[in-house]
Amino acid sequence: MADELNRWLRRLRPPTAADDDWTSSREADQALARIHRQTTGGRSVRGPRIRAVHWLPAAAVGTAVAVVVAVALTTTPTPSPRDRGLAGPNGSNNISVPPTVIRPAAFLLNTDPSCDALLAQLRSHTAANALTMLQTRYAGGGAYGFPGQLQDLGRIEVTPAVSSSGYSGSPNTSSTNVQEPGVDEPDVVKTDGDRLVTITDGVLRVIDTVTRVVTGSLDLTIYSGWEGAQLLVDGSHAVVTLSANSESVRFYGAGNVSSGGQSSYLFLDLDGQPKVTGSMRASGSFLDARMVGSTVRLVVRSAPVINPPPYTSGAAARDAAQRAVRSAPLSAWQPKYSVTSAAGTTSSTVPCSRISHPADFTGASMLTIYTLDMNHLGADPDPLTVAADGDTVYANATSLYIASNPQWFCCYSAASKKQTTELHRFDITGTGSPIYLGSGTVPGRLLSSYSLSDDDGYLRIATTTGMVDGSAGASNSVYVLADDTLKITGHVDGLGNNERIYAVRFMGPVAYVVTFKQTDPLYVVDLHDPANPKVTGSLTLSGVSTYLHDLGDGRLLGVGQDIKAGEGSGVQVSLFDVSSASSPKRVSNIVVPNTPSELTFDPHTFLYWQQTGLIVVPVRTWTGTQSGRVLVARVSGDKLTTVGLVANPRPTAVPDDGQGIQRSLIVNGDLWTLSGGGVQVSRQSDLNRIAWLPFQ
Repeated sequence: MADELNRWLRRLRPPTAADDDWTSSREADQALARIHRQTTGGRSVRGPRIRAVHWLPAAAVGTAVAVVVAVALTTTPTPSPRDRGLAGPNGSNNISVPPTVIRPAAFLLNTDPSCDALLAQLRSHTAANALTMLQTRYAGGGAYGFPGQLQDLGRIEVTPAVSSSGYSGSPNTSSTNVQEPGVDEPDVVKTDGDRLVTITDGVLRVIDTVTRVVTGSLDLTIYSGWEGAQLLVDGSHAVVTLSANSESVRFYGAGNVSSGGQSSYLFLDLDGQPKVTGSMRASGSFLDARMVGSTVRLVVRSAPVINPPPYTSGAAARDAAQRAVRSAPLSAWQPKYSVTSAAGTTSSTVPCSRISHPADFTGASMLTIYTLDMNHLGADPDPLTVAADGDTVYANATSLYIASNPQWFCCYSAASKKQTTELHRFDITGTGSPIYLGSGTVPGRLLSSYSLSDDDGYLRIATTTGMVDGSAGASNSVYVLADDTLKITGHVDGLGNNERIYAVRFMGPVAYVVTFKQTDPLYVVDLHDPANPKVTGSLTLSGVSTYLHDLGDGRLLGVGQDIKAGEGSGVQVSLFDVSSASSPKRVSNIVVPNTPSELTFDPHTFLYWQQTGLIVVPVRTWTGTQSGRVLVARVSGDKLTTVGLVANPRPTAVPDDGQGIQRSLIVNGDLWTLSGGGVQVSRQSDLNRIAWLPFQ
């Protein structure tokens, strides 16, 4: 039904100045708003967005088409409700026509009417970027690769899965430190208070938290990609993500590029001895995943598989690459996947009807979202693919965003000097396949997923423009976009000129941004007015915070490094009073000399237990008897106090992976610290050891 409506819209839309991207025009906004008003009886729509056109009732198609015809014949463009600020009865702003909230751009312009049309688009855009992609290494995903098949994971003893009642958790047990409440992220440890599941050095272990005994284990090293294994858990079911099995290929005169390879995912039953109940393999590399409830969204980035003749360099190489692209079949771009369960293995290719693209794209990669139901692992993952680049995944409970800076990571050239972050939004409010809603752009590049925040109808983004090292010319900004249209409503510039962003935290209508080069400015950005965000305060200190955490009650915690003589001198934990937006101040801090921290790279290593004010931060040590340490501190009001340092023993029975203490958790009120050699249990109050569970 959506495809039929799309074809009518393409035929009947009026020519506009934005003809190449009609979905971004005011006429498109008005047309779909009128369609929505006709099909909903003029009701004002709030809450979850964008589904009205996709679920357009069959009986309403005639009405919708009639409305579109009428709009198409209108010669005088009318501003959208958002642009005009239309008022309802008695001058109120509660109007019945929603301001473009039902405009999913992908359904209008960027879903091609046939496989041939899609292939023409893919060839055209990929050929235009062929030479620059061949001359650049594309981080983690590659530009092109030689043809290949999905490789077998090896022998898997498949056991039928048992339905799970859900993952309830425990009020006295912490969970993974995630960016958004209710949105779980893959990690190397998960617990519900009764069972602790860990992955260290290629072995998955299940620990009974009451008896503190390993009840089962699974060797993951027999599977390719075990080095980067992480997991998501729901009740007795788990999904283990394995890193891509990629290969590096050489095009003569073009350097090495990655083919993207394949990624693998194991489905586990954790009851008793953990068992593999099935698996999924997908072409491309695993980018990231998010889980809401028992629904998992796996984001995979694949590369077109094209094999040009081996010319050496220059114009001959360019011409050969473009000829190869223009003669490549659709299958060169279509992602492939296979699912194995007790019923057998099913191999599939994403059909062209499930592939969309923004108005402009490089052709360097394909993004595919696979949807898994934890209670029915082994069912078809119903993939949705977008011909776009991606390197960062962010999600809240209703929307998933994939962002990238393709000109920076893929097709950058000295001539273009483009630094633009592309954004692709998907509706994940249901349990089925996500719905592609559209795309937008902002200047600059992101630090991480923490640079993004979708709140109260607006997407907020912090970006850096300029060189990576924050040298002359670098600048930082915060942009606000309407999340329904992904159009910029306002922005503020000038945060830490000639520096780059090291940490970002959005807390409701306020953003906190840390930039750094020699000092650590903390900026407070007021986002109450989406059209006019502004810096209301700043604080400059020595050192740098690389992670920010909301403690509530107007308090912000910063974790990073103290800086002396231009060098990091030790882990620093700072407590900021941000109750006044105009005058933030540091009220307390702790420095542990000569201790670099892993927190720069992974927020999952941080623990804040609100019930007792406990804060745990990993620090690095290299001794013959210890396998890393953590700083344990406590916050009360505006005061930070050091509780102590906890060290895990270095085991002798198994090789230590040298990563120190990787995670800290509260399990049934006690502090558990995980390292490669085992798990230690300590009392919260005085950090005395209760138990040490060495891995065998």
